[in-house]
Order: sequence, then C-alpha cells, then structure tokens
Amino acid sequence: MSPESVCTAGPSLALVKYWGKTLNGENLPATPSLAITLGGVRTETRVSLAEQDSVSVNCREQEPARYASFFEGVRRALGVSAHFRASSTNDFPSAAGLASSSSGFAALAGACAAAAGCAASLADLSAIARTGSASAARAVFGGFVLLPAGARRARPIAGPEHWPDLRIVTAITTESPKPVSSRSAMEATRADSPYYFSWVKESVALLPDALSALENRDLELLGETARRSYSLMHGAILGSRPPLLYWLPATVALIHECAAMRAGGIGAWETIDAGPQVKILCLERDAAAVISRAESVGYGIRTITCYPGPGLQYGAP
Repeated sequence: MSPESVCTAGPSLALVKYWGKTLNGENLPATPSLAITLGGVRTETRVSLAEQDSVSVNCREQEPARYASFFEGVRRALGVSAHFRASSTNDFPSAAGLASSSSGFAALAGACAAAAGCAASLADLSAIARTGSASAARAVFGGFVLLPAGARRARPIAGPEHWPDLRIVTAITTESPKPVSSRSAMEATRADSPYYFSWVKESVALLPDALSALENRDLELLGETARRSYSLMHGAILGSRPPLLYWLPATVALIHECAAMRAGGIGAWETIDAGPQVKILCLERDAAAVISRAESVGYGIRTITCYPGPGLQYGAP
C-alpha cells in the first residue's frame, strides 16, 4: 500500500453562472463563469495507489462510472498508468447545491497527481479537474477565478487578498441531496428548454459588468449582476420538460428577506446555484445582521459564513 497523499479544496461559488456544456463531449463550458473560491468550508481528499480506481465520499462508495473518464484523463494528462483509491470528506452538505463537486474534483486532481509523484502545475490540475466537473477547474485556484466559455482550464483573476472584507453567508435550507443532479439537469435544460440559448447569450453579456465590479470592489454592481445571472439560469431550468424547480419555501423566503435587507440599508445580495441553498454576498460589517436576519426567516435555516479562500492545499490541516 502506498502512502496517502492529502489535498484540500474549497468549493467554487459562481457569481456569473456556468450552466451548459459544449457539444463536443469534452466537458467544456458553454458559458463563461466568474467565481469565488470559498474559505471556511472544504473538501479533504486522501489518495493512495491501488489495483483499481475507487472513490468514497463521506464514507459512501461512489458509482465507478461517474469517475471513470476522470481517472482516464488523469492518467493521460500525467503520463502514468497508476490506479487510485480515493477517500473524500466534506465539512458541508454534499450534492445539495453547495458546489461540492467543484471542491471534490479539484482536491481529487491534486491528490492523484501527488500520489503518482507528479509535480503538475495549477493550470494543468485545473484542466484535469475540469474533466470531472467543469466548475472544479476554478476551485483549483484561490480567490476570484474565471473559466471562459469553451476553455479547458480556468485562470485566476485576483487573489483572496483583493477583497478581504467580502463575506458569503451561506444559508442552508436543507441538508438533503438535491433530487436531480446538476449534470442531468444541465443536459435537460440544453435539450428541452426554449430559453437555453438566450441564457447562453445573456451570460456572455453579464461578464464585463461582473469583472468591472470585481476590479473596483463594487459590491452593489457585483451583487446585482449575480442576481441576474442566477435568475436567468433558473428561468432556463424551469423551461425544461418536465420543468425542474430546485427552490424550497425557505429559498423563496430568503430571496424576499434579502430584498428587505437592501431596502433597509443592509447590503445583502443573494445568489443560488442548482439547488435550494442561498448564498448571500455582504461586507464584513453587515455579516452579523445578515446572519441574524437569514436565521430569523425560520424553516430551520442554519448559516455558514465564508470568505474568499485559498486554492489547493496539500497535507492534513
């Protein structure tokens, strides 16, 4: 048995959303995405060499077919023939709309390279991670990260130090896995939603405002751009056949609560991925108020406060 290699990664929260793949079968994004790698939550992955590939997440063995193309991509990219035994744990709900696949495949890419004795660059690890989950290409890097449409790897835009007082209050509406995976819902949206191609076009148009807002640390512009992005994405998802609605009553209540906070002078802008969870952008000075208001909505909501975090980290924390 080979020694374990350990790698940790934070999930990648897209502000301009990724939703849709190109049609060439290489898991390339159809839309550009601008994201924050979150600190305060993480995936830890331990990998050793083995006779055959296997993955467990939170002590549950995973379906090998889900990871087969990823491991083949690892071997091809690194020029090795090794197989890997991986054990991954998340300290936040898995498969529940909190981007666990982004941190999971990013940490897995880093740990596999280390276990195989390969000194891969972050750019190469980004391309490897993308074969498992396109958003994982972003989670390899820390801070603020761009994954262009059609790109094989992401690129960092600014480090965590660029905006140290930015906070992301994650309001967890349920601990349960979502009923339809992002991968399945993404394909259904592309295949059946009459709004899909409008969504792709509008995503490209949103990116300049998001990049400008990030450069100038303009939270209002960034927040409003993020709100439009998630609204357009979920509109396209609702256009699938059959329609798919990830939101719960608590999700809708939090959207209204964020609007009430903004009307009352508290800077709070929500964004929602493919799931029912709500992430609220705010500044450190408003975080306590945002947490209190979000938890007062009811429905058993609990919150986790995150911030712009690091990229891949090696070794046990």
